[in-house]
Amino acid sequence: MMQEKADKTAGKPLAAVMAELGEAARAAAWVLATTDTATKNAALRAGAAALRRSAEDILAANARDVAAAEEQGRPKAAIDRLRLDKKRIEGIASALEDIVALDDPVGTVIAEWTRPNGLDIQRVRTPIGVIGIIFESRPNVTADAGALCLKSGNAAILRPGSDSIHSSRAIHACLLEGLRAAGLPEAAIQIVPTTDREAVGHMLRGLGGNIDVIVPRGGKSLVERVQTDARVPVFAHLEGICHVYVDKAAKLDMAREVVVNAKMRRPGICGAAETLLVDRACPSDYLPALIDALIGAGCEVRGDDSAQRADARVRPASEEDWRTEYLDAIISVKVVDGVEGALAHIAHYSSHHTEAILTEDAVAAQVFLNGVDSAIVLWNASTQFADGGEFGMGAEIGIATGKMHARGPIGVEQLTSFKYVVRGSGQTRPK
Repeated sequence: MMQEKADKTAGKPLAAVMAELGEAARAAAWVLATTDTATKNAALRAGAAALRRSAEDILAANARDVAAAEEQGRPKAAIDRLRLDKKRIEGIASALEDIVALDDPVGTVIAEWTRPNGLDIQRVRTPIGVIGIIFESRPNVTADAGALCLKSGNAAILRPGSDSIHSSRAIHACLLEGLRAAGLPEAAIQIVPTTDREAVGHMLRGLGGNIDVIVPRGGKSLVERVQTDARVPVFAHLEGICHVYVDKAAKLDMAREVVVNAKMRRPGICGAAETLLVDRACPSDYLPALIDALIGAGCEVRGDDSAQRADARVRPASEEDWRTEYLDAIISVKVVDGVEGALAHIAHYSSHHTEAILTEDAVAAQVFLNGVDSAIVLWNASTQFADGGEFGMGAEIGIATGKMHARGPIGVEQLTSFKYVVRGSGQTRPK
């Protein structure tokens, strides 16, 4: 891999390579800012077609990444995030076509009004410019991020981790085919040509003012570094400590199905449930049934005294468990005193990502929905829906848990800013 890194940089100093990426991205961003929707969509369609044609090449590249991860003893959940198959490649291609179907946000008039002096004022969506995406494990981010940036008129600089480098390069080659087919600059979607970690440092410093926003997609250590060292704005979430609260008015059959799905569908994604909260007022069979369903699905359960009494297979939960994003087939379980107890626990331990309430009581649900301060809050649905594609946004680069500009799934609208367009008829401002 180190030799491949040297080959990709052609012997140039890394600082020079990264500076060239930034300058090329800025030039491409100027082109994309005024590119019409049809041309951007043509590039995405051609990219999707290239992905399908190149499926065998992508799988061969992915096999190299997976073999390396297995040799390194990476956790099963991490390997699952990394692994591609024909179905997942089709999903990546389909996501590009879903983005084609989205409205182009660029040029959309968000608001419009006329002042007493006759000035007509519009607030209009504009591209941000150059988006830097730093990610680990998930090769599909290469396509999702590149496509979302393209549709929203932004240039993208992608920095995959060494764990997914071969897969990401193979997918990136398909995106370049799409750009060429539509007559757009290849620098519109660039991939950092080295796995040298210092490349991340260059991106965080902004590449001489050429990166406008950084989006990290990966583990806690990566996001912490980005949030600490970045000299440009960051859209990110640090952790996905997601909660499911089962209220006394929940239907047991539905609760059992949703809880197992929220944890076990894909335990390694950021929307996977990490803590189950159960109302103390639930019927006595609820807690044992939920724990049994989780264990039956292959999940390790760690719980408080009530959970341990409900099932002898439950291991004691420590204080640290309530603060842990397992990203694995492990869940912590706690009994709480109603909605208020659930809200108090979530307020103390949540990472403000995604929380869900399961109940047939609309009043209790509304108290929960209003009281939870997280980017995504669900009623009677699995936390695994915390995904831009499931929100009808085509795809998403990540989930933002901050409160400035973007929050929740980062899709095409969140990758735009706005400007004010003012039209007059010769007005001057009085002295």
